Amino acid sequence: MELNGDARISGERPIIMVTNDDGIDAHGLRALVRVLVSTNLYDVRVCAPDSEKSAVSHCIIWSRPLTAQRVEIDGAEAYAVSGTPADCTGLGLSEALFPSLPDLVLSGINVGNNCGYNIVYSGTVAGAREAFIYDVPSASISYDWKRGDINVNDFILAAQACLPIINGIISAIKNKTHPTNCFLNIDLPTDIANHKGYKLTTQGKSLDKMGWRQVEKEAHGAKMLSTMSMETDSGVVSDNNNKNGTSSHHSQDSRLFKRELKTVVVEEGTDRHFLHEGYITVTPIGALSQVDVDCQNYYKEWLPKIANQP
Repeated sequence: MELNGDARISGERPIIMVTNDDGIDAHGLRALVRVLVSTNLYDVRVCAPDSEKSAVSHCIIWSRPLTAQRVEIDGAEAYAVSGTPADCTGLGLSEALFPSLPDLVLSGINVGNNCGYNIVYSGTVAGAREAFIYDVPSASISYDWKRGDINVNDFILAAQACLPIINGIISAIKNKTHPTNCFLNIDLPTDIANHKGYKLTTQGKSLDKMGWRQVEKEAHGAKMLSTMSMETDSGVVSDNNNKNGTSSHHSQDSRLFKRELKTVVVEEGTDRHFLHEGYITVTPIGALSQVDVDCQNYYKEWLPKIANQP
């Protein structure tokens, strides 16, 4: 196990930077910052999207400059950024916005769990992964909310439940024992006040399976969904809407489709399974895709065969 040999913490208070994908005004982020500030142990910074950026995965913006606007959050130096969670982390670590690197980056608290395959889609996890890529310790935090059953105080309880983990990471960084080849994905159960404790888990293959259904177009020429295209030479995403707000491609014969949740598949013995059992799941993950050995062996034989074909 590789260890962090370049801990930045000295005699001063450790610096924690917070980001998320629900936006800088989200209850989860505000609760996490409030709890961190209340400990009086950390210097807290915030660099988060200025609006919701859920499920954007590790998207980054190349095509335009980003704005960073100062926001008043008690006890923290905070900026709202016109970018994605990965953009916010990258900007916060660049030393163009803040004068020094943080000791730890926390992304969350997300509204909704991020387990299994959902980790791939998650902007929250991407906010932590971006820090990990740049060798800064990080963790993503998500709360398995249920619509109508969660209030602001629940987010405070969720943030407080994370403090032992956060304090433990900071202590490991100080002692230069914190591993550098992974970061943590933390998921909190719905009934956080009665959680069963902390459970080390592995990422499973659980998935919220989505379907599609056709919906009626809004009447009187309301704005249609835009068609996005990628200009591959420049890396710029362009919006092909016309001035009337409808797509310029096949606008006379277009249909609207909306995602809807079909089923939730839970794999036993992994992160989502234990989360549903009431545990706070702690899952070490990395940025590299680890392929199955059988797949590697298959393609080791397959590639020379197809390469030698006429």
